[in-house]
Formats: sequence, C-alpha cells, structure tokens
Amino acid sequence: MKKLGAALAMTAVLALTACGGGSPSGGEGAAASSGASGNLTPVTVGVIPIVDVAPIYLGVQEGIFEKHGLDVELTPAQGGAAIVPAITSGQMDFGFSNVTSLIIARSKGLPLQILASGSSSTGDQDADFAAVMVKPESGIKEIADLAGKSIAVNTLNNISDSTISAAVQEAGGDAASIDYVEMPFPDMRAALEQDNVDAIAAVEPFVTMAKGDGATPVFSNYAHPVDDLTVAVYFTSDQIAQQKSGETEAFTAAMKESQAFADANPDKVRGILPTYTQLDPAIIEQLTLPKFAQEVNTDSLEAIADISLKDGLIDEKPDMAALLPQQ
Repeated sequence: MKKLGAALAMTAVLALTACGGGSPSGGEGAAASSGASGNLTPVTVGVIPIVDVAPIYLGVQEGIFEKHGLDVELTPAQGGAAIVPAITSGQMDFGFSNVTSLIIARSKGLPLQILASGSSSTGDQDADFAAVMVKPESGIKEIADLAGKSIAVNTLNNISDSTISAAVQEAGGDAASIDYVEMPFPDMRAALEQDNVDAIAAVEPFVTMAKGDGATPVFSNYAHPVDDLTVAVYFTSDQIAQQKSGETEAFTAAMKESQAFADANPDKVRGILPTYTQLDPAIIEQLTLPKFAQEVNTDSLEAIADISLKDGLIDEKPDMAALLPQQ
C-alpha cells in the first residue's frame, strides 16, 4: 500500500506541484521580464525552473508576448504550493502546473481553469521526458514486474503514482501492492543506487542522469497508459479570467505561439535552458525534450480525471467543462 504519511486531502491541494518540481534551477529565483515598456500591459506568471517551461522563456526572449501587448514577468517558484495560492489571491495572473494537481484542486472547490498547453508526452514509451527507471540487475523488465516493488515518486497521490498504478493494473499486475515512496527528484538516483527503492519515477534531466549511472527505463508513465498526454499546462483563476479577459486572451494566444516556436526550434529550447537553470551543458544536449503542443488534449485530461477518481485522489470528478480551456 502507499505510504500516505501525513498527506491529507487538503494538504494535497495546498501542496500542488508541477511534474518536474525539484529540477536544478537558477538558484536565486530572480524574476525574468521582457523589459518592454510603453503601452504594454504587465502580467505576472508563476513558473517552475524546469525544462518544461522553456517555451514561455523563449516567448519572452523572441518578443512574442510583446507582440500580443504583454509585458511578462516570470516569477520562479518551487511548485504549485506557491503558485496556486498566489493566483487564487490575485498576486499572480497566470501559472504553470501538472494536470493532476489542477484536477485535484478543482475537485476541492478551487476555481481554476486551464488556458494553454505546457508540456506533453512525446508518445514514445522508449523516448520520453519521463521514465520509470531501474537497475539493470533488478529483474524488472516489464510493467507488470513493478507490482510489489517500491517506487520513488516526487509527490504522493499525484500524476506519477496514479499513472504508474493504472499501467501496472492494465498489464495484469496488482497495483495496490506497490509501495510508493515520496522523495525529491534529485535524491532518487542515490536511493536507487543504494537499493533503498526498487525503481524511480524520473523526469528530465534526471532520466538522462540516471542513464549515465547505468539505470535502464522500464517504460514512460507519461506515454502510457494515456495516449498523447498533456502533462502540464498554464492556468489562471475564474476571477482573473473574468476581470482581465483581454490579458487572458492575449496570454493564451501568445502562449500557443510560444509553444509552436519551441516545438519548431529544439536547438533554441536547449539554448535557453542555461538562462534559468543550472543544468550541465552536456546533459542539456542529451536530454529528451517534451512535446510542446499548441492545444490541450482534452481527452487525455478526461482520462487522467478517471484515473484520479479510480485511484482515490479525488472523491468525484470536477466540472471538467469549467476546468478545460474555454473555446
């Protein structure tokens, strides 16, 4: 069974984290801005200094947000535990989070809505930016072999453990027998090496780093069991969307354009990572980038909501029409 520890339902809401929380960052957390002036409207965006948010940094650098009339201030945070309250209180306008966290939040009554896609799975179980990794001598070869094993995840009762459980169950294994252990991404490699866990649910750059240690991937829980999974998104509150409708529309359009630019220019994605992370250039060249889709795959979010309900992360599905992007 899962080690729930002190993870209570409301704590899960207040401790929302994006999929890559804990990745190496710029350290000081200084805000980045387009530096534009004049008639531009200032907006603040809460981000996590990970690979997934490269498109918004590129959008600022390339003048995409300025073209849409926005002067963007990017405010780094360690996770949704800071971003979600800042948005619901009006201290920030927009933010970044994984989709499971937002589904949980909306189910608990937090009035959040998704605006634009962030990072998506590549769809390739063998080449994705997330992977369940094991030591080569572990004897774990297939998804079903993970039943009864201990697996490190960065957050309990969230996107990693729920998708792994769904995949194991689908493969014929007993998902309830998995022992999930919560730990930060940077600590997972040592835990695996020291046999403190049998497997780790890693994301880039830690997938590449773990491969360097000799670890091997079993599968990507972002590429399976949900097809074409939108992993993380940009969001706001219902109140901000209503009170700042012009800025919200401009941000959404600029974000889509930034996603398209990043998807078409992977070299520029890798090139901008050193400006807001402390990643080793050699790792940057090797890591697998997410897919930067322009549209949210709503079918994949419906599937994640169903998985969350089945796994007990939520008591009932939230109003998905209110959470999903308003067309």
